[in-house]
Amino acid sequence: MQQADKYQIGYYPVSNPPMLWAQKDHLESPPIWCSVDLRDGNQSLIVPMSLEQKLEFFQFLCKIGFKEIEVGFPAASETEYTFLRALIEQNLIPSDVTIQVLTQSREHIIRKTFDSLQGCHTPVIVHFYNSTSTAQREQVFKKSKEEIKKIATDGATLIKKLSQEYDGNFRFEYSPESFTGTEPEYALEVCNAVLDILQPTAQQPVIINLPVTVAMSMSHVYANQVEYMSMNLHHRENVILSLHPHNDRGCAVADTELGLLAGADRVEGTLFGNGERTGNVDLVTLAMNLYSHGIDPKLDFSDMPSVVAQYEKATKMQVYDRTPYAGALVFAAFSGSHQDAIAKGMEWRKQHNLYQWNVPYLPIDPADVGREYQTDVIRINSQSGKGGIGYLLETRFGYHLPAKMREDFGYKVKAVSDHNHKELSPEEILEIFCQSYLNLSRPVEISVPEYTLLENNTHKAEFTLQSAGVFKTCSAVGNGRLDAACNAIRQGTGMDFSIITYSEHALEQGSTSLAAAYVGLQWKSGAITWGAGTHTDIMTASIHALLSAINNK
Repeated sequence: MQQADKYQIGYYPVSNPPMLWAQKDHLESPPIWCSVDLRDGNQSLIVPMSLEQKLEFFQFLCKIGFKEIEVGFPAASETEYTFLRALIEQNLIPSDVTIQVLTQSREHIIRKTFDSLQGCHTPVIVHFYNSTSTAQREQVFKKSKEEIKKIATDGATLIKKLSQEYDGNFRFEYSPESFTGTEPEYALEVCNAVLDILQPTAQQPVIINLPVTVAMSMSHVYANQVEYMSMNLHHRENVILSLHPHNDRGCAVADTELGLLAGADRVEGTLFGNGERTGNVDLVTLAMNLYSHGIDPKLDFSDMPSVVAQYEKATKMQVYDRTPYAGALVFAAFSGSHQDAIAKGMEWRKQHNLYQWNVPYLPIDPADVGREYQTDVIRINSQSGKGGIGYLLETRFGYHLPAKMREDFGYKVKAVSDHNHKELSPEEILEIFCQSYLNLSRPVEISVPEYTLLENNTHKAEFTLQSAGVFKTCSAVGNGRLDAACNAIRQGTGMDFSIITYSEHALEQGSTSLAAAYVGLQWKSGAITWGAGTHTDIMTASIHALLSAINNK
């Protein structure tokens, strides 16, 4: 990268900025949202959407909750003209939704734009623009500052005149395109000249949009520019200050959030940031960032998998697995320490009956965006730990393994994943559990024990034991039925072990529910083996668990 010296700063920072926005640490309300997926987003696709796809996507955006939707550049494209006419003629625009159309600040394009809106009985934002940056003035238009400002004011004059001649409910939006490459004082001069012509009122506010047409600076510089405009625009009380950030520097979300702190009221962007070059600002991330701070964004992403599916169907693009809030893996924890912390955090919430969300490693509740804990959060591979593996077995299948048994089981699962170089599904994990511990009847097997309660409150167990093809009748006395059965097996086999862990619980509710039992045995050598058993009778489940632990020796 030896040619970095050919690049220079192309933006104009505000002199002595007050930076009042920097004193705020969070946003307090959502902005006005405007989706530009059907215009800015669509023009960036390799294969633009068909008319049918656009109509379906428009209805999808309405369903999410967008109240302002830019539908195209009708004067510049026959396809976009046809789409706009279809929305109007088929009465597909909800009464509470305002469509937006884009036009250059050029007379013949503005006139054609108004022609395309004939018969529209719902509110329309006519968004006109011209580029004001130094590079565009000098290299593209070869015009002076006055000449560039006149393009803007001529457009404003014509748009105001036509809005009175055509039947419709028209609102106005002006963008000094390439705002980030424009001197702030000049951008303000142009915008104020436009506002003085349009004369916004409380009933008919005007939108001034400050686009990051090309991102050039760090986010705080843009925030200073936005604050400067917000503090110095004419008719500010009747102006809706809007942002339209692009993502060339990967800072579109930061640019937007700081711009909102700096006084902006509105944001134009796209779902998942689809747009020209590096993309537009990602409205999903912005909205969910607000949600994670306790603010209702007024957009519905409660079924994020469906939102992703609809977006991918229409755009033929893919939402990256690590896309904030929406990617398939954004809540997934493979790391053992992460899984353990999440599992303990979820248990803490359950024990304390908490409403407020504060679970380690999860900025929001995955269920709020339609994700499942068992399939989307705890994911098992060779990096996973006993906590996550045990949590999955518990929440998905109901098995509450003792702590030390969880550790033993965790090593078995990780070994399988490591050997096969793959993530394991919950069903595969259950299979490993069953094969490793559950109701193991070989090589030692016993018949159903018969128990007798003796006068001294001890129990006698008697059964037939089979091992290596040899049958033997065994009996012994113990403090309880399980203790008596242990003593009988020891005497019948000569094995030397002791029970160090025993636990049990119901797997299901109801009179015919299964019970689960877990047994940990320590052998004379110091080795520990584990077993699990299930049965409708808890004592039988305990014997199954004991035999499973023995058979694991």
